[in-house]
Amino acid sequence: MSITLLIREAKWRKVRGIGPRLKKAAGAALAAASAEAGALTILLASDRDLRALNRDFRGRDEATNVLSFPAAGESYLGDIAIAYGVAAREARAAKKTVADHAVHLAVHGVLHLMGYDHVTRRQAKIMEPLEVSILARLGIADPYEGAA
Repeated sequence: MSITLLIREAKWRKVRGIGPRLKKAAGAALAAASAEAGALTILLASDRDLRALNRDFRGRDEATNVLSFPAAGESYLGDIAIAYGVAAREARAAKKTVADHAVHLAVHGVLHLMGYDHVTRRQAKIMEPLEVSILARLGIADPYEGAA
């Protein structure tokens, strides 16, 4: 498996150890989803970048925390983009580090690349426990605990 990390927003460079942690998280998510092989890219971007991607590909003119773009081929799984500002605000609100929240977003994004979703309650009952299990193995608390 090949995981490429691209940093477009300079603020991500100040998050200590973010590169290795995100690659480890993506690898753990791929393993948990039984991915045979493949490559993916994680883009660490700005809110502005994610807003443009969200607008252009989803028709929503707003920044979001993470977007996943599954690829059509088998060897290249797709791309994940994570917004610094949104992730940092969410991390502060949840009283967690930006790095831990970014790891969660990377795991979440990889699972989307692998076909998991959470639009319906039924889908969420499959995807969210898998996320929680992967994050626990990475030493990160359940992000859904206490959520409504």
